[in-house]
Amino acid sequence: MPPPADIVKVAIEWPGAFPKLTEIDQKKPLSAIIKEVCEGWSLGNHENFALQIADPTGSYITEKVWLSVFNSRQQPTSFFFGNSPQNRNDIKNGSILRLTTSPYQTALQLHERIQSSSMDSKLESLKNLATASRDITFAQEFINLDGISLLTQMVESGTERYQKLQKIMKPCFGELLSFTLTAFVELMDHGIVSWDTFSVAFIKKIASYVNKSAMDTSVLQRSLAILESMVLNSQDLYHKVAQEITIGQLIPHLQGTDQDIQTYTIAVINALFLKAPEEKRQEMAHILAQKQLRSIILSNVIRSTTRINDEMAHQLYVLQVLTFNLLEDRMMTKMDPQDQAQRDIIFELRRIAFDVECEPNNSGSIEKRKSMYTRDYKKLGFIIVLENSSREDKHECPFGRSSIELTKMLCEILKVGELPSENCHDFHPMFFTHDRSFEEFFCICIQLLNKTWKEMRATSEDFNKVMQVVREQIMRALTLKPNSLDQFKSRLQNLSYTEILKIRQSERMNQEDFQSRPILELREKIQPEIMELIKQQRLNRLCEGTCFRKISSRRRQDKFWYCRLSPNHKVLHYGDLEESPQGEVPHDSLQDKLPVADIKAVITGKDCPHMKEKGALKQNKEVLELAFSILYESDEYLNFIAPDKHEYCVWTDGLNALLGKEMTSEFTKSDMDTLLSMEMKLRLLDLENIQIPEAPPPIPKEPSNYDFVYDCN
Repeated sequence: MPPPADIVKVAIEWPGAFPKLTEIDQKKPLSAIIKEVCEGWSLGNHENFALQIADPTGSYITEKVWLSVFNSRQQPTSFFFGNSPQNRNDIKNGSILRLTTSPYQTALQLHERIQSSSMDSKLESLKNLATASRDITFAQEFINLDGISLLTQMVESGTERYQKLQKIMKPCFGELLSFTLTAFVELMDHGIVSWDTFSVAFIKKIASYVNKSAMDTSVLQRSLAILESMVLNSQDLYHKVAQEITIGQLIPHLQGTDQDIQTYTIAVINALFLKAPEEKRQEMAHILAQKQLRSIILSNVIRSTTRINDEMAHQLYVLQVLTFNLLEDRMMTKMDPQDQAQRDIIFELRRIAFDVECEPNNSGSIEKRKSMYTRDYKKLGFIIVLENSSREDKHECPFGRSSIELTKMLCEILKVGELPSENCHDFHPMFFTHDRSFEEFFCICIQLLNKTWKEMRATSEDFNKVMQVVREQIMRALTLKPNSLDQFKSRLQNLSYTEILKIRQSERMNQEDFQSRPILELREKIQPEIMELIKQQRLNRLCEGTCFRKISSRRRQDKFWYCRLSPNHKVLHYGDLEESPQGEVPHDSLQDKLPVADIKAVITGKDCPHMKEKGALKQNKEVLELAFSILYESDEYLNFIAPDKHEYCVWTDGLNALLGKEMTSEFTKSDMDTLLSMEMKLRLLDLENIQIPEAPPPIPKEPSNYDFVYDCN
């Protein structure tokens, strides 16, 4: 007879004693379970004890999962996905637990010890605090003891011994300050305390660590992270930070070789850029140009021998988007025919193009001058390429219209005016090679448009067709991520109109869908085989597992958790990680388990519990599209945010396959089309150039005699 579902068998550790194998009744209150465990080791005051998962994360076991934490204004500011802190219902058979002091007692002890006069004791306590602060249950208790204020006071003022230690034991001072700032960052990441509560003195102190030329790397990294969070989470703090930090003080951090420091530095610049008032962004862009930020990033980051990681790629993408967004005002401003300055620019363009002197106002009639201007501006587009001057009038490219539509197209491609995506890493190195990259981009593309117009022998009726081809040429060249504008131009040279036609034809052949009845019947016959193949691939990917990032009010926090399916497809193993893994994570290192049989449903998008809160994540469309949750037991959820769209489709498909449901993701449709097309072509290979009839041939009449039959006897 199987054991009751509410009884789980676990091992419990206690320092200095042999672990005990015991049964936990999940119907009992957690306090009663802890009391029984304490009595088993003859420990009194059971209220001073708690249970933790016995793994490096050391998460406390709690009665329920925290989906969100509210700040002083009762606004949810933080979300937790996965298993931190641990819901007691996540405890499964075979779990290893640890009896330890309660979060309150631990917080009380560390609160006292970090104020110790012994530097060794202070250093050890701050180190433990930095680790313990990752757990929200502990963080809440420490914050309730006014722990944040204590840490900020330690940073603001310090003591005489701090100052002496900085002079005579600089490495030790660096560690002491590093653990203090690390604990502060971890505590603030939970979103329990509002960023608006910090003093100018604290901001000045943090800024001073960034402004110093020689500062401990870990201290500098934490200080940059704090400044970024301040700017992003409070408009008031943005103004205070902007007064303390200048671009010139940040530039030297980009000229080093530590990519983490470079990443945090660009993140601070992006945050200042993003939060700056509209009227100050152009001014800030001018300062960035004066300080040669672009060339410094190009030399020390993009062209560095160190491989660019995902976080750096994201920050470069954000900087690229924010830079192009400076063009939004110009993009939205209409040409004013009465604006004399704009008229002067147009007349100057004509003068440069045709090398003519401006006629006196009284020379010739108004109609004659208008006719001359119209003729000149009509021809203006053809000075780009010399041979265009010999075209017939009907093949002339409308240069003004082309320029306007091309500008609109480039703004759409570069998403000018849109906010950066949270999960995108799509930066283009070539845009960091020139101060006026958009203008240079336009110059290359207008020449391409002119060349394509000529190759297509287009007329005005073909305008939209030409623009479609040009867009395809540009997008295909950008996909190759050229390192420079010259390389981009070279790639476009290889994408002539003839080449685009060949590519289209090839793709059309690959996607060709035969409509004859025999072909359709063959498709229907092999479709289930292909679907089963896709299903097995999805399940194999789930067995390999995926590393998921935990997200809170600060986008970047190096906290990860891993989930993978067991080889027999019966259990999901998951658990927290200290850092992003380089390969697969073994099952035995993932402490938590979820039987597939317990899964009730898979929920996606805005219906997920961690997407229903009124926080920043709900407003982020990209995050919303990557969110999914597993509903198990009565009302328990395991919440995910996939690293990208591909992983989202793999996991939702795989989970639906485990539940015997249809796989409906767009990747399944794409894989089905690709594999089905390939399989059809392989099976029809011997029928090449043979016309397949719409209906089967008629059965011939019976012969008049069977004399032709050969008798083997």
